[in-house]
Amino acid sequence: MALNLQHRKLKAQFYPEALSDDVNLDMVFIKGGTFTMGSPEEEPERTKAEGPQHEVTVPDFFMGKYQVTQEQWQVVSAYPQVNIKLEFNPSSFEGKNLPVEQVSWDECVEFCDRLSKHSGRTYSLPSESQWEYACRGGTTTPFAFGYTLSTDLANYDGDFVYADGPKGENRGETIAVGSFPANAFGLYDMHGNVYEWCLDHWHDNYEGAPIDGTAWCEKGSDADAARVLRGGSWITDPRWCRSAYRYDLAAGSPYDGLVGFRVVVSALPRILP
Repeated sequence: MALNLQHRKLKAQFYPEALSDDVNLDMVFIKGGTFTMGSPEEEPERTKAEGPQHEVTVPDFFMGKYQVTQEQWQVVSAYPQVNIKLEFNPSSFEGKNLPVEQVSWDECVEFCDRLSKHSGRTYSLPSESQWEYACRGGTTTPFAFGYTLSTDLANYDGDFVYADGPKGENRGETIAVGSFPANAFGLYDMHGNVYEWCLDHWHDNYEGAPIDGTAWCEKGSDADAARVLRGGSWITDPRWCRSAYRYDLAAGSPYDGLVGFRVVVSALPRILP
C-alpha cells in the first residue's frame, strides 16, 4: 500500500492511515537515535523505578500523532475479531475527539491486531523506550517543555505543582486530543490527558533492560501480568506526567477512565531520506 507523506507544523513528516472513508489515524515519523533513558537522581519527585539511567539506541519508527480517539476506536472495533471482543464505546467521557479510555492492555493489543490485518502494516503498542524517546523529543528535562509543567501545556490536576511551576486548572475530565502544543517531534498529549499503555512487562527498575529500543517482555509470564503505563492523566498531579515516570497495571485492567494508548509502526518500506 503506497504511503502519502505530508509535511505539517514542526516539519513533522507523517502518513494518514485510512481507517474508513472519513476517519484517519495520523502516524508521525520519528527519526531514531541514542538517548539517556530514565531520570537523574537529582530530578525532583524521582522514583527508584526510573533508574538506573542507561543509553538506548532506538531505530526509526512511526508513532500516532495523537492518543487514539473514541471515533478511531469505534471504527476499528467494527473490524473482524482477531482474538478477543472489543466494546464499541468503553469510555467514561464521551466525544469522538476525546481519547478512548477505560481500555485494557489486552484490548489495545486486539485493536493493533485488527488494524494490522486491515492495513497490511504491523501496528503495535510502543516499547517503553520508544515511548520515552518520543515523549522527550530530544530533551533531558523532566518534561518535553522544560523543567516544569503548566495546565496551558497539558491536562492534569492543576491543584498540584511541580518544582517552581504554577497552580492551574483542574478540568476533572479528558479533553480533545491536540488541544495543546506538540513536542519537538510533532506529537501531542504525551504528558497528561490519559495514561498510555506500553508493550513491556513491568520491571521494578532498569537493571538488565534492553538497549536496542525493543520491548522488555518475559516469556511464560501470566497472561494478566503487569504492563507499563506512561504519561500521567487528567486526574494525576504533574510529577506523574514526567517523561521518565513509570507506572504498572495488570494487563486485563481498564483502570476506570484513566487509561488510553497510541500506536507505533516499527517497520515500513523505505520512503524517507
